[in-house]
Amino acid sequence: MANKVTLEQAERLVAQLMPQEQIKLYISEWLSRTRLSEADEESWRQSYPTRVEAFLKMSDEMAAETIGEVDSAEDMRQIREERRSRL
Repeated sequence: MANKVTLEQAERLVAQLMPQEQIKLYISEWLSRTRLSEADEESWRQSYPTRVEAFLKMSDEMAAETIGEVDSAEDMRQIREERRSRL
């Protein structure tokens, strides 16, 4: 006869796991509940290249907008000045 574990016992055992292992268990359980049907999976696979292309285009546009706006050296000077003024 197989050993049976109650929900409360299982929860206590999970609480003893390292946080990383708890997260893996949570993700695994979530994925098993959210499995795609074969039709949904095929549709997702077919739309994937289009979605990746849209994401890359958006990333390029955002990068182009911020290239001229970032000045790390100036940012560091401002941080130092703020620290000095607080002292």
